[in-house]
Amino acid sequence: MTEIQLTPFTKTIRVTFEELQPGFFSVIAFHEDGSPIPPSNWSHQLFYRYEPNCFGLNANFGEHGIHVSLVELVELISPSYKHPFIQLMGTNDKTKKLLASINAVQLLWNNSALWDYVILTEDDSNNITFSFQLPQNFMEDDFVKNAYGEIEIQLAECESILTTAVQQKLAYAGLLANDIPTLLPFFSKGGWPLNKDRSIGDVKVALRLREPEESSSQWLLETVLSSKKTLKVWAPAVRKRHLPIERALPDKWLPYAQEIKNMQNQMLELMDLSSYNVDSESFIHIMLEDKDVRNLLRGDFAKLGALGFEIILPTWLKELKQTKMRVRVSASNQSQKSVAGLDDILSFNWQLSLNGEQISDEEFRKIVDERREFVRIGNEWFRLDANWMQEIRELMDKAEDENWTVRELLFRELPDEFTALEGEEEDIERDDPLFAFEMQRSLKEYVDQLQHKKGLPSISPPKGLHAELRPYQQEGFEWLSFMRNQNFGAVLADDMGLGKTVQLISYLLYTYETLEEQLPTIIICPTSVLGNWQKELVRFAPSLKVHTHYSSSRIKKDSFHQMIIKEKPNVILSTYGTISQDIEFLQEIHWATVTLDEAQNIKNMQTLQSRAIRKLKGKHHIALTGTPIENRLSELWAIFDFIHKGYLGSFGKFQEQFIVPIEREESERHKQILRTKIRPFLLRRTKNDPDLMLNLPDKQESKEFCALTSEQAALYEGYIEDTMAQLNTMSPFEKKGRILQMLSNLKQLCNHPALYLKEPFDEAKVMLNRSVKLKRIVQLAAEIVDNGEQCLIFTQYIGMGHLLQHCFSELYDIDVPFLTGSMPKQQRDQLVEGFQAGEFPIFLLSLKAGGTGLNLTAANHVLHADRWWNPAVENQATDRAYRIGQTQFVQVHKFITIGTIEEKIDKMIEIKSALSEELIQSSNWLSELQEDELMDLLMLDTKESTII
Repeated sequence: MTEIQLTPFTKTIRVTFEELQPGFFSVIAFHEDGSPIPPSNWSHQLFYRYEPNCFGLNANFGEHGIHVSLVELVELISPSYKHPFIQLMGTNDKTKKLLASINAVQLLWNNSALWDYVILTEDDSNNITFSFQLPQNFMEDDFVKNAYGEIEIQLAECESILTTAVQQKLAYAGLLANDIPTLLPFFSKGGWPLNKDRSIGDVKVALRLREPEESSSQWLLETVLSSKKTLKVWAPAVRKRHLPIERALPDKWLPYAQEIKNMQNQMLELMDLSSYNVDSESFIHIMLEDKDVRNLLRGDFAKLGALGFEIILPTWLKELKQTKMRVRVSASNQSQKSVAGLDDILSFNWQLSLNGEQISDEEFRKIVDERREFVRIGNEWFRLDANWMQEIRELMDKAEDENWTVRELLFRELPDEFTALEGEEEDIERDDPLFAFEMQRSLKEYVDQLQHKKGLPSISPPKGLHAELRPYQQEGFEWLSFMRNQNFGAVLADDMGLGKTVQLISYLLYTYETLEEQLPTIIICPTSVLGNWQKELVRFAPSLKVHTHYSSSRIKKDSFHQMIIKEKPNVILSTYGTISQDIEFLQEIHWATVTLDEAQNIKNMQTLQSRAIRKLKGKHHIALTGTPIENRLSELWAIFDFIHKGYLGSFGKFQEQFIVPIEREESERHKQILRTKIRPFLLRRTKNDPDLMLNLPDKQESKEFCALTSEQAALYEGYIEDTMAQLNTMSPFEKKGRILQMLSNLKQLCNHPALYLKEPFDEAKVMLNRSVKLKRIVQLAAEIVDNGEQCLIFTQYIGMGHLLQHCFSELYDIDVPFLTGSMPKQQRDQLVEGFQAGEFPIFLLSLKAGGTGLNLTAANHVLHADRWWNPAVENQATDRAYRIGQTQFVQVHKFITIGTIEEKIDKMIEIKSALSEELIQSSNWLSELQEDELMDLLMLDTKESTII
């Protein structure tokens, strides 16, 4: 073994290196008895001469150790910085090997020969990575042998240490791997290690940048010299600038002529001045344009400073913050009309100023054309963003050349600055925007009408309307009429129960009574609410002639066209399914208005139904929906493509511009941009809006948590175990499909094991004992009936509905109707009327068939037997009872089985939430969950579920 020779005064510190993360360690010192030494007691010895860390003042202390990077370890152990009488000794094999390896690389660490062994690699994106490959005989060097003795280390370990340490050293200096190709000649010629003191004797060599003279726009870059003893700098006289360096120097500095020349050449090699004819034999004296100064300030000067070269800049430039020119634009419509219109051409008055000084259009254009970044106004200098200035210049040119109209100003994709500012004038002045946009009063009022729905033309309720509109319903009716007059599609997205139907009927009466419209209107709705529309039209607008286009006996093709000509109906009522089948002849008709009720039915834009709807042509397109987006922004695109085709661009463009940044990256900026784009076309009010003054009774939601029975728990775990083995043999697509199928089966098992096992029903008491949830639902409903109240029970499974009917009938002799999607329309309408009249106390409804369009305010309890993936659908169902006309306190009960998929879905719904008030949904939902997330939903949480 080769011993490392220690002086008689050397003290050994026993240390352990604990890796915190790759390239970073905690160094812990120990007493002989193994107890840790407090870091403050020995840090001064570790950082004895280490100036880069202020001799340990900036050290990062942990509970027992000192946190250091690998490059700090390499340097602290190097001869340049280590304490002459302190020796570190590892307490375990790992630390001993690392210490030995760090000692071994000292041979190259402070030697420019290190860069003879660098390997550079460039990827397809032109990004550089590097590593070091040492020769095999490196380990045979006597210095290296003395560094590690008999401790076995690997050449690869030394290479890895050098690579990581150099990466960290460059990063601390503000340099990147991509800088290495240009730095390599400098490093190889003595520029390594990075040394901040690059003095030559008592001479300091620096580059100085001087601002332009008043009559010029050119900057001066020159080499200057100074003595360590004085701050005064020297530059060659004018008559000596062209001379070689040795002839231009004062006599006292002549001995350093060659070294000064070498240092200047090093700086030249590190700067991109290829467009200038620079004489490397003379002192640098170059006149630069703004763009060159900008490049030097952003890149080369920072690089030179990181490598220890001195750069002298004007004091004001060091402190200068980037400034934008203040731009105030006044827009007015050129026509002499008192009220602005969408097609009015705009005229613009541009006012530009900097630091309060007005700048003419000509001066501004000259600054932009010259791409000036540094501008003197009076006695002060300002730095401008040349790219931003160019954008403003292009904006000015476009505004003048393209004859922008009010419509384009509102709805084309203009720069963010070109947006109408909200607020009073004093607020605008106080905020001092760099780009202020003002509008003529009549134009501003028009924009406010579109953006904020305020100040719309007042319209008296139609004479044929048999209803008294609430104030907010009158506003909705006026807004729909205003949007028609402006040729804009509209999305009326009021909460369920706020009366979208009566607002639309008022609008239809206005079009036929006041506007004397001759063409028919088509209203398309789900089958479940077709009867509701028939009754509401008769109730509120008996003067309108209505034809229902539905059922297998409906007239088609030429007969349909002839019926419209002869009977002249005002309104054609139809369903989504019917339209899909009859689109070939319906798309040939030009409609007065095409209206979609429950417009989220076209959310899946690629379905036959959605494509068929978007083929219909009308003067005005209106979408009614309480949930403009249920899960994804693609639904919003489909609805807007219907009301205003092409406004949000192609779906591919919309996906790139909004879906990806919002749903995947949750970009607030893109959410705001989308809100701004859709706001003019969308009117959204909620029940909680105090301005509506609804005075609705309160609603209370509660969760009813139910335990599994031991039978359910055994079936639950057995089903998962049996299926897991099958999943391993499936493709990812098949696996995801099977998992989704499993989720549905498990939800039915949570309801009742008989539904999962597909068993016939036993006696009701026996069935209740096999499911806590079933028992709780039946008992609660019975209590509600005993109190003389009525309730709705929603379930997504037909089998669960039949099981509840069985239990109510056998145990309480209550005949409970069950509304499903297969129920004929006439029977459905009779059931709704009967329930509202109090003919039966419990109404069972399929979640999808009964969750929209129905008015069931006789109920003051809503029970959700099983949780749906989407809370918006549940809320729609709840709103069958909690809506206008409800006078009772409404209680909502949501039944959840503990520890199962139902509880996990409930937690995910809370975390991911439903739609935001701004109609932006950024969460991926069930069908887009990753495989591991889906698998987590399946597993039974036995710690939480109380098995009975």
